[in-house]
Amino acid sequence: MDIDLADLDFWRRPLKERNEAFARLRQLEHPVFFPEKKVPFLRSGKGFYALVRHADVVEASRNAKVFSSEPAVTNPEPPGWVKQVFGESMVNMDDPRHARLRRIVTRSFSPKMLAGLQSDIEAACARIVDDVVRDGPRDFVQQVAARLPIHVICDMLNIPQELREKVHQHVDISTAYTGVRPSLARSVQMAGQNMLALLALQRMVIKLGHERVAEPTGDLVSLLVNANVDGEKLTDKELGSFFSLLLVAGNETARNTMAHGIKLLTDNPAQRELLMSDFDAHIGNTIEEMVRYVSPIMQFRRTVTEDYTLRGLELKKGDKVVLFYGSANRDESVFPHADTFDITRETKPHVGFGGPGPHFCLGANLARQEMRTMFRELLTRLPEIRSVGEPELLLSNFDNSVRSQPFTF
Repeated sequence: MDIDLADLDFWRRPLKERNEAFARLRQLEHPVFFPEKKVPFLRSGKGFYALVRHADVVEASRNAKVFSSEPAVTNPEPPGWVKQVFGESMVNMDDPRHARLRRIVTRSFSPKMLAGLQSDIEAACARIVDDVVRDGPRDFVQQVAARLPIHVICDMLNIPQELREKVHQHVDISTAYTGVRPSLARSVQMAGQNMLALLALQRMVIKLGHERVAEPTGDLVSLLVNANVDGEKLTDKELGSFFSLLLVAGNETARNTMAHGIKLLTDNPAQRELLMSDFDAHIGNTIEEMVRYVSPIMQFRRTVTEDYTLRGLELKKGDKVVLFYGSANRDESVFPHADTFDITRETKPHVGFGGPGPHFCLGANLARQEMRTMFRELLTRLPEIRSVGEPELLLSNFDNSVRSQPFTF
């Protein structure tokens, strides 16, 4: 087959070609194995089995005991020293360690907490649109999609205003590094930039954590570093690692979906008209269909902990599998006419926020809330808003990120 999911050249192909390739893989009897090449400064894996069908991704996601997130979910895996420097991210843990951390941070994403954020999210959206009206349309990503999630996360953690531009810059550097290995020289440069950015973010939040142990301010950092009724709190290293995860993962899902979403509404005028005919009735399903169609995070890796049979494939302990969410979300057996953007579709089974199980996206409801509020503000105040031309996409096998998207209103 002329398909190599482990080769960056595959991810340079146009989206239509990649979707056609995944459709061919889904038709095969068993998941396909892809050997991996040596990658500079990263662990050189032997290769992985590609889980491309919806049912396979769901089965692996639900069975976290067999399909482990340890030692890492990114593909390729980072070397061991990364954990020593930056701490271990929650996404790279299994229970009981994962359950402990998730139990601590989940309280910050409760329905009550999210409801309390709504007025702040509405105010942020209004300011963003005010700035767009004042400055004129240039780049939807920089002026709209990239601003809101970072603003909301910084508000949740009460990051001082003078530090927020630095936060934004560091997140952009980390996003550009994830999943992209274009050349040895560029890999070295990007690795160094990424390390400095992550260290800066972690030092920033740890310093704030120390301040808020002594003087809590009621924000998310204060909640995470001060013992609750169960006596549980995050250590410095855990706080730094969670902050990095929150900024990158919490930012990218909403940012990518909104950036792709404005083009989807532009390219599908009948769907846009239907949404505008009754915004409240259709926006919920519109957001779900956008997330399904876009699949903002394209893949996660799992390590098999014991011999296991998956769709007739005999997996051995230590084997690697990669869950391709974008492919699962185009599985015609679950989503008829999957390449069609249809806001009336029954979209609940999609895996755009990850598969069902212990690692389902913790911030999914926050991302939905941000996108719903932002599209309401945009379409109410700028009803003629639309994308112009094609987006510039990040070259990545992990993050379905839009670098820029011209627009007008």
